[in-house]
Amino acid sequence: EMAIEGLLAHRIAQLKSSAIRELLKHSKMENIISLAGGIPSDALFDFEGLSQATQLAITEQPKTAFQYGLTEGSGVLRDRIAELCAVRGVKTRGDDIVVTAGSQQALDLIMRSMVDPGDVFVVERPTYLAALQTLELAQAQVMSVSSDADGMVVDELEELLKKQRIKGVYIVPNFGNPSGVTLSYERRLKLIQLAERYGFVIIEDDPYGELRFTEERNPTLFQLAQEQLGSTEYVLYTSTFSKVLAPGLRLGWAILPDWLLHKVAIIKQAADLHASALSQTVAECYLGLGRLDTQIEKIRHAYKHKGELLAQLVEKELGDVITFNQPKGGMFLWAKFRQDDFNTTEWLKKTLEQGVVFVPGEFFFPDNIDHSTLRLSFATATDEQMHEAVARLRRAL
Repeated sequence: EMAIEGLLAHRIAQLKSSAIRELLKHSKMENIISLAGGIPSDALFDFEGLSQATQLAITEQPKTAFQYGLTEGSGVLRDRIAELCAVRGVKTRGDDIVVTAGSQQALDLIMRSMVDPGDVFVVERPTYLAALQTLELAQAQVMSVSSDADGMVVDELEELLKKQRIKGVYIVPNFGNPSGVTLSYERRLKLIQLAERYGFVIIEDDPYGELRFTEERNPTLFQLAQEQLGSTEYVLYTSTFSKVLAPGLRLGWAILPDWLLHKVAIIKQAADLHASALSQTVAECYLGLGRLDTQIEKIRHAYKHKGELLAQLVEKELGDVITFNQPKGGMFLWAKFRQDDFNTTEWLKKTLEQGVVFVPGEFFFPDNIDHSTLRLSFATATDEQMHEAVARLRRAL
């Protein structure tokens, strides 16, 4: 045993499997209703458009679709992504973009290119689990600041900066996973000013920005930095096609400053040469069909309905025992038991007996864990399933 164990790298030996991956095993069981996975609803996928785009890719551009391509990504796709970003207020050029295997790979490559063992990265509590994993793999020292209904408490970050040198801040400013909250305009402004003053990088992860339920729209940190500071040297913007088109394409992107882009490209070359050429060609053809805007409207509308329904049901059935953030976009409802010593991981055993699964909140905390929290996803369950799921949660109490 010992000898074999010794063959693993030190940094890997201690790794734990993602708690959510373990939970998803349960969610596949018969009669279990899952409010766990942060998975987009495949009932909403534009299969017709994807099918047309795939046909176009393989009949009209077979040599591109099946051949090696550029590490940074297809030139045409990068230009199309730049156009897409412009609509979001993010002004960039195709040349500043690297196409990655989902924004998850973008995070991994950025962490690997920036973090020396022990470098400090700051996240909000709670934060995206897989970002914590990439930081752990890169051997970063993770510090955290709290968040509330207006997102990361940037004043707390400022206090930390007075006594601690940091490399970067990782943040999901729009409808974050798991908390679903949005960073307020004032805090966005303050955050980019701090980045410039203290010389740290902000990784702005924006997978959910398009899934808003109201017309209210905060500028991205990238856009604010461009307009207020006249420079985006300190903001790395990542996004993905996973939540608006299809996660199976495994396509995301990062907009990076010159000092980082080429380094990320070198690491990407070592990792996988380039994102799937077939996926990129399909995405490029799909964008050419001009169907994405309609598709996003459809998803926004459906998730808004689902988010409001889940919030109503939770309020009605569980409002006496838990409080929650009313989602204004995204795919998640984040809740907390009024009883501080309630342990949702323990409670999950009871809810599994009743046939419903969620993600206990503790997995999203790097430290100062709050065991009384939980994440409910409303993206995949049908209306009927949601009614039943919340009734089961009630019974599990």
